[in-house]
Amino acid sequence: MNVVHTINEVRSHVRAAHKSGKRVGLVPTMGALHPGHMSLVTAARKSADDNPHGGFVAVSIFINPTQFAPGEDLDTYPKTLDDDLKLCEAAGVDLVFAPGVEKMYPREIAADTTVTVSNLPDTLCGKSRPGHFAGVCTVVAKLFNIVQPDEAFFGAKDFQQAAIIRQMVADLNLPVDIIICPIIREADGLAMSSRNVRLTAEDRKQAPAMHAGLALGAAIINDSHTPAAEVIDAIEKHLRENAPAGKIDYIQIVDPKSLQDVAATDKSVLIAMAVKFGDVRLIDNILIGE
Repeated sequence: MNVVHTINEVRSHVRAAHKSGKRVGLVPTMGALHPGHMSLVTAARKSADDNPHGGFVAVSIFINPTQFAPGEDLDTYPKTLDDDLKLCEAAGVDLVFAPGVEKMYPREIAADTTVTVSNLPDTLCGKSRPGHFAGVCTVVAKLFNIVQPDEAFFGAKDFQQAAIIRQMVADLNLPVDIIICPIIREADGLAMSSRNVRLTAEDRKQAPAMHAGLALGAAIINDSHTPAAEVIDAIEKHLRENAPAGKIDYIQIVDPKSLQDVAATDKSVLIAMAVKFGDVRLIDNILIGE
C-alpha cells in the first residue's frame, strides 16, 4: 500500500493503474475509520477485483475544514491516522491519499472557487448547517479531479450528502459512478459514526433510541400509511421518553429524490433525523419503499 500526501503522487499512481486497464475506486473519508467506512472499502475492493483487468482502490483521508461552520467540531474531530492506515492496509487498499490542508487549499481555506448544488441542500441538515454542503461538494469535486476515479463509494447514513453528490456529478458530467452502500450499525442499532467515540457513557446509552424511533416510524407507515405529521409526533415522543439528553435538530419525512417534505406516506419516503447529545451531532435515516 502506498501512502502519499501530494496531488502529483496520486496522479502518478492512478495514471499507471488506468494505463494497465484497472478500474479505480475511491472512498473519500475524513479518517477515524470504523467498520462503516471499511464496508465501503470492501465494496470498492470487490468492484475493482470484478474488473477483468483488475482494480485499484484509493482511500482519501482529509478532514475538510470548509464543511465545518464556525462553532462546529472541526478542532475536536477524531484524528487516528496511524490506526486508519493499518485498517486500510489490512483491507487491501492500494493507495491512501492523506493531504494537508495546504495541499487541498494552497492559497487559503476560503477558496474563490466553490461548487454548489441548488435546492437539495436547503432541507434536512442543510437548514442548520449553512454552507456545509458547498464545502462537501467543493472538496469532493477536487478529489474527483485529483484521483479521477471510475467509481466513488459513499454511505447511506449521509443520505442527503449522497443525493447532492449524485446531482453534482450529473450536472457537471463527471465520469464517476456513485455507489451508495448500506448503513452499518452497532449491535444496539446506533449508526456507526466517527463522532460516536465522543459520546458520554450516558449519551451512548440513549443514542440508539434514534434508530428505534426510525424503526417505529417505519412500522407505523408500513402498517397504515399514517400521515407524516402523526408519524413525526410518534417519533418525537419516543425520543423524549428514551433519549431525554438528546436535543432534536430535525425529524423529517421527505421524498427520497427531491428531499422535500411530504404529507402522505403512501409512496416511498425517507425518514431522517439529526439529534445532538452535548456537542455531538448524530444523524440517521431509514428508507421506506423502493
